[in-house]
Parts: sequence; C-alpha cells; structure tokens
Amino acid sequence: MNSTLTIALSKGRIYKETLPLLAKAGIVPVDDPETSRKLILDTNLAHVKLVVIRATDVPTFVQYGAADVGVAGKDVLLEHGGDGLYEPVDLQIAKCRLMVAGRKDEQAKPGRQRVATKYVNSTREYYAAKGTQVEIIKLYGSMELAPLVGLADVIVDLVDTGNTLKANGLEPLEHIADISSRLIVNKASMKMKHAMVQQFVDQIASAVNQ
Repeated sequence: MNSTLTIALSKGRIYKETLPLLAKAGIVPVDDPETSRKLILDTNLAHVKLVVIRATDVPTFVQYGAADVGVAGKDVLLEHGGDGLYEPVDLQIAKCRLMVAGRKDEQAKPGRQRVATKYVNSTREYYAAKGTQVEIIKLYGSMELAPLVGLADVIVDLVDTGNTLKANGLEPLEHIADISSRLIVNKASMKMKHAMVQQFVDQIASAVNQ
C-alpha cells in the first residue's frame, strides 16, 4: 500500500476545477464520481487513487493518513485547524471571500450581536481578535434567512458574486478572509513516500503556475 498515492477531493466545484490541474500532472480519473458507485476511484495511473468525499471531511482524511494528499478550501482548513497537515500550494481555484453580511443600513442593537454561521471557529476567532463579544448560532444552510426572520443580526458566510445576498436585501459588511482551494499533504506521507508525494506537489505547483 506504501506505493499508492491516494488523493482526497470533494464533489462539485472543487472537483471540476481540480481536474485540469490533475491532467497537467498526468492524472486522469477513469471513473466518474457522479455515476460510479465505487468509493475509491481509479485513474489512468495504477498507483494513483481518488477518494471523493464531503468537503469538510477532506482535511480529516488527510490528517489521519486515509489520504496522502487532498484539495480543500481555505474556509474548511480554517475551521479544521490544520493539525498534521502541510499546505504547500495555493491552487488559485474556487475563489471567494469569507464575509460578515447583514441588512443594509441597519442600526446595531444594544447588547451582544447574534451571528449565524456554519464557520463557528473562524467567526469566534474573528470577533475575539476585534475584542467583540457575540453570540454565535450554528446553521448548516440557508444562512441568508437568519437576519430576515430575526434569528440573527448578521451572518458569516462565503460570498462569491454577492447576488444571493442582494436578492435577500443583505450586503457584505466586513471582510474576514480571501478563500481559495489549497493542496494539503499528510505529514507522515511526506516522510514515508517522500519522492512520490514531492513529485506530485511539484507537478501541481507547476500546473498552477502555467
């Protein structure tokens, strides 16, 4: 098993935008994750396998060595904490921003603001760095609804075009971080499979720079 390189990816935008980078590194999936029932996908290289999992699970799979390398959004890595991982390459794909957003021209209420988000750790750190105490409400989706129904004063979420915010009478208020997808590497794999992993990292870095 030591001669296998396992790459963890997540379905959707990151998977699609990673494919051209993999192709430049000479790696092409044989199985399509949208149609295949297989959980470990083959590629044109016998020693390279893909696991396609939830975006939030990618850092965990890589951290614990279930995958040697992976591709994860910086938003997911900020939440995860990045223990046991190297982050050698910014892939410059799936770009967006982590923002505080809320209603236009709304006056701040007295007392603690309520902030709805699925990015609990990033939000806590952001407000702690500002010295502001807030009440954080964890949601898993439909973030824009929270200010509209009085559940929260503001939200912290990823913003790409901003169209969804605008459609719901919200706007970006504060910038927390620029987000893009990163190549991450398991620290033990970097030692135990150094030549193979380093070659892959170099190929991906070269593909990004082309």
